[in-house]
Amino acid sequence: MGLAGGYAVNLQADFLIILPELILALGAMAALLVGAVYGKKATRSLICLMALLMAAAAAATLTGPDRASAFGGAFVVDGFTRFAKLLVLMSAAICLPMAQAFFDAEKQSRFELPVLIGLATLGMLLMISAADFLTLYLGLELQSLALYVLAAFDRNNRRSSEAGLKYFVLGALSSGLLLYGISLIYGFTGATSFAAVALAVKASGVGIGLVFGLVFMIAGLVFKLSAVPFHMWAPDVYEGSPTPIVAFFATAAKVAAFAMVIRAVLVPFAGAVAEWRQVIIFVSVLSMVLGAFAGIGQKNIKRLMAYSSIGHMGYALLGLAAGTKMGVQGMLIYLAFYAVTNLGVFVCIQSMRRGGEKVENISDLAGLSRSNPKLAFALAALMLSLAGIPPLAGFLAKLYVFLAAIEAHLYIAATLGVLASCVAAYYYLAVVKAMYLDEPAPAFDRGPGRALSAVVAISAAFSIVLVFVPGPLIAAAGQAAGALFR
Repeated sequence: MGLAGGYAVNLQADFLIILPELILALGAMAALLVGAVYGKKATRSLICLMALLMAAAAAATLTGPDRASAFGGAFVVDGFTRFAKLLVLMSAAICLPMAQAFFDAEKQSRFELPVLIGLATLGMLLMISAADFLTLYLGLELQSLALYVLAAFDRNNRRSSEAGLKYFVLGALSSGLLLYGISLIYGFTGATSFAAVALAVKASGVGIGLVFGLVFMIAGLVFKLSAVPFHMWAPDVYEGSPTPIVAFFATAAKVAAFAMVIRAVLVPFAGAVAEWRQVIIFVSVLSMVLGAFAGIGQKNIKRLMAYSSIGHMGYALLGLAAGTKMGVQGMLIYLAFYAVTNLGVFVCIQSMRRGGEKVENISDLAGLSRSNPKLAFALAALMLSLAGIPPLAGFLAKLYVFLAAIEAHLYIAATLGVLASCVAAYYYLAVVKAMYLDEPAPAFDRGPGRALSAVVAISAAFSIVLVFVPGPLIAAAGQAAGALFR
């Protein structure tokens, strides 16, 4: 009786620790049932419901324990998970009204979208809190299966179907690489728990077999970041998928993937920095360089943002390559800047409609400063921030990761990052030039709408103001990074 009572108490405590995930899991299943009964008529209500569930999950994350573990240590909660989860939930919640605006403009309605976003977000939260390779894989696959469907969500659009198929095939390959890496790690350490692997590495060192496992694991993980050489899916998915889905890929999914990579590399392999640092530097430098040069010739703004994303993943990975608390702090600052800025950019892209049809070429932005000066100013501020032009937020974010790399004596990687950033500034400035200097194109049908205009305004204000009041974000990122180095 005592054992049964103790087990019940432990299970109850575990459920309290995973309360944010439970809220999303139960809410997504309830939304699926409602959608199955009422069909398309329930779409608007389900989008509102899912946004409320995101807010409830964020509140549960904020009020949860400062540091705890559940299910035998396979699931952890600490300052790092709190920071990343709040970013993911904020990004996912903003993508929901974007989805409703997309449905209104396209005169269609599908209840599956908020359900899939809810399930994908649930997988992201599990990935962020994973402290065991099996938990990590379950969360990753839950997210991935939902994202495969979301990428091909506009099934009447050939480009969307093609994007979903490419993402699915390459995603299956990356899952195979990840599983093979995990199996090698288990074979050479006898454990899947991050803590147990760390003890095995400390006791026995890193043999050639474990190095192979580590390389395969990192290869499987960085696919989700669209980092080189696993970036091939990004341009096609960004171009073919509906804009709200692309925004979800570019913000919530990237934040969750980065949080997963940080914990899966730093915690179990803290004693093997020399072995994995070279891999991360290689991926980081290639991503920065390819993102800078491949974006120059792009005419479609969504493909441009795909190459921009590849480059930014490279900059952020410099912080991981440093392997220090300052490096992780810089990465978290970078992720916050990147998520907020990209949400504003994709809201602006979604408002690019002319004659009832969406337009996506950079040339379609010509003369926007005269037809919609507020939107042009906000988009210009966001683009210049992504370019890292001082004194905007992107400058502060890049400065932190470059300083972390220099502190870790990664001078060549940091120098190449600065040079790549200078090259990439060309295509961001090209967008600004089109809006302010080119001959005006016909005006867009209408702006983003009141709610989404507020998102653009907040995003632009964040980009402009952050450098002048960086203290709260720096402190929050420092506290979150400190949770991994106790």
